[in-house]
Amino acid sequence: MNYRKIVIEDYDTLFKLWQSIAGMGLRSLDDSREGIAKFLKRNPETSFCAVDGDAIVGCILCGNDGRRGFIYHACVLPDYRKNGVGKQLVELALAALKKEGITKCALVCFSSNELGNGFWRSLGWELRTDLNYFNMLIEENNI
Repeated sequence: MNYRKIVIEDYDTLFKLWQSIAGMGLRSLDDSREGIAKFLKRNPETSFCAVDGDAIVGCILCGNDGRRGFIYHACVLPDYRKNGVGKQLVELALAALKKEGITKCALVCFSSNELGNGFWRSLGWELRTDLNYFNMLIEENNI
């Protein structure tokens, strides 16, 4: 397995991967080619993919706002799970954040995504129950 930084040329493959993963939430604007290009331009060093031969089999979209890191769209194809691929992607992203001076990272996992929640718990991530997650749609076309 090889690991490398995500580049915008990976977009079509990544989008198909995301669409194939149960529990993945996608937005029409945020997850468009333009939205991901903007994200990667702002965070060029912190998102990674796992590659087997010519095939991308997993990825982690990660960035920061200068204060906190945040993980989006972390996934691995079912045939490659339970082999450390997801763990390696997380470790790469966290090391990249640390290199940029970021000391804390967060993520959102749908409460109904048992597989995803189990994965994050297995890596020692803390489930926060002491806060509420709020969100507001600024652009109504971002469905």
